[in-house]
Amino acid sequence: MTRRVALFLIAVFLLTAAAIWFLQRPKLAPSGMELTAAQFGDLPGWRASNARGALAAFRLSCGALAKKAASDGMGGAGYAGTVGDWVEACNQLSGASNAREFFEKNFTPFAVRAAGNRLFTGYYEPELRASRTRHGVYQVPVYGLPSDLVSVDLGKFRDEWKGEQIAGRIEGHKLTPYSTRAEIDARGLPNAPVLFYARDPVAVFFLHIQGSGRVAFDDGSKARVGYAGKNGRPYTAIGRTLIERGALTKDSVSMPAIRAWLKAHPKDARAVMQTNQSYTFFALSPAGDAAQGSKGTEGVPLTAGASLAVDNRIHPLGMPLFLVTTLPGKTPKPFHHLLIAQDTGGAIRGAVRGDVYWGTGAEAERLAGAMKSQGELYVLLPNKVAAKLGSGKAFKLKCPANVP
Repeated sequence: MTRRVALFLIAVFLLTAAAIWFLQRPKLAPSGMELTAAQFGDLPGWRASNARGALAAFRLSCGALAKKAASDGMGGAGYAGTVGDWVEACNQLSGASNAREFFEKNFTPFAVRAAGNRLFTGYYEPELRASRTRHGVYQVPVYGLPSDLVSVDLGKFRDEWKGEQIAGRIEGHKLTPYSTRAEIDARGLPNAPVLFYARDPVAVFFLHIQGSGRVAFDDGSKARVGYAGKNGRPYTAIGRTLIERGALTKDSVSMPAIRAWLKAHPKDARAVMQTNQSYTFFALSPAGDAAQGSKGTEGVPLTAGASLAVDNRIHPLGMPLFLVTTLPGKTPKPFHHLLIAQDTGGAIRGAVRGDVYWGTGAEAERLAGAMKSQGELYVLLPNKVAAKLGSGKAFKLKCPANVP
C-alpha cells in the first residue's frame, strides 16, 4: 500500500468516525440568543469602571487579528463581522490613551440575553513545585501531547459542526476513544513525554482544570506550562460529584472547599478525581515575563482581571465584553468591568457564561476559587459591524445550548 493510499484511508476513517459520533451524540437543542443595541450610559457602572487593563489586552488581541486574512469571519455564532471590520477598529489604537473614550468612540454595546445559565466564575495560574526527574517526593507525572492522540476539528468537515471536536487514537482502521483519566493513572502513557514530576496529585489535578500554570523546579529553574490538548473524554465537575455523595453541599462547594476535602480524604481523593474522565496534556515554555499570564486559546498572553474565557462557539475571541456581576466575599462587591475574550474552557458553555482570569498567586487563587456569581453580559461590536446589524432593535440568533 502506498503512503498516499494509506493517508487517504486514514482520512476516510476519521471522517466516518466523526460523522458517526456526531449523529449518535446527545442532541443539543438550539438556544436563542438575543442582542439588543444599547448606549454606554446604559451599562451599569460603566462610568466608574477602569478599562485600562482591557485596552492593553485588546492591543494583544489586535496583534493576533492582524495575522489573519481580512475576509475571514470572526467566528462564533457569526454575528461579529469579518476580521477586516475589527482591524479597522484596531487601527484606531494608535495614540489611544483614555481607555473608556477609545471604546466609546469605536464600539457599540449590545446587551446579551439568553435562557439558562448566567454564571460567572474565575480561574488562575497555579504554581507547582516539581522535578525534571522522578525521585523522592516527586512522583506525579505531567504529560506532554501523546504521539498517538488524533484530534479532529469537525468544523472543517461541515459548517454546522463548527466548534465541535473529538479526539481518540487509531486502532486498526478505526478511530477509538482515548484513555480515560483512571486508565492513564493506572497504566501511564508510553506514547507521551513526561514533562516533569510534581509532588502533589491534587495540585496536578487543578492544573488540568486551569489549563496552564507555572513550575518551580528543584534545581532552581522556572518554566511555564501551557495547554497542548485533551484526551477528548467528557468533563465532569467533581464539585457536583462531591455534592451527589453528600460530602459537600450546594452552598458550600467552591475550589478551596474541594481542595480541602481532597487533602483530608487521600484514600478517596483519587477515585473522586477520576470521575472527571477528561485529561489535559501540556507543553513547557520559558518562564518569560513573570508579569504576563500564559497564552490563552487566542494565542496571546492573558491579562489578570482583563481576560475572559468564553464559549467561542458563540462569542469570537478578541471581542470586548462588559461584565456586570459581583466579587466574592462576606459582603459581595460589585464587579462592573470590561474584559477581552481571549480564552476558552471545557465548562464554559452558553451565551451568558464566562470565566475571569485572575493571574497567579494566593489572592488570584482565592478570587478564582470563590467566584461563582450570576451576572449580565454586554458585547462590544465595532461601529461598522453594529451599523450592518441595525441599531435600536433587538435581533435573535441561534447558538449552541448552554450545556456541553
